[in-house]
Amino acid sequence: MEQLAIDSLGELPKAAEAVITASGGRGVVAFFGAMGAGKTTLIREICTQLGVADNVTSPTFALVNHYRSGRGDNIFHFDFYRIEKLDEAYDLGYDEYFDSGALCLVEWPEKIEPLLPSDTLRVYIETTGPDSRKITIG
Repeated sequence: MEQLAIDSLGELPKAAEAVITASGGRGVVAFFGAMGAGKTTLIREICTQLGVADNVTSPTFALVNHYRSGRGDNIFHFDFYRIEKLDEAYDLGYDEYFDSGALCLVEWPEKIEPLLPSDTLRVYIETTGPDSRKITIG
């Protein structure tokens, strides 16, 4: 597991680069952290580094947003905060996304933990101060 200490938003690019490197730009990446820890902010930076031109926002109500990288690769951004039961993820067709080989960035993965593939890259974001975070990738 890799651990990074982020002291300000200015250091976010190094965390995003570490996540991209660890994931190889593909597969399911699950972001764990309390409300306000910076999951969406980190995902926005990852998408920026991958050349996404769209405005990256949390898909809290839509459950999934679709972006294209600068190379035209699919990126799917999930937010499972509002789901109440696993059936809602099944209804969304989560498996088609997760099995697509595309990069799938998942907020609130604890809501669908049993559905995460065994090779899911896990990113833990811990608030250590107003602008500082400890990020564990593994």
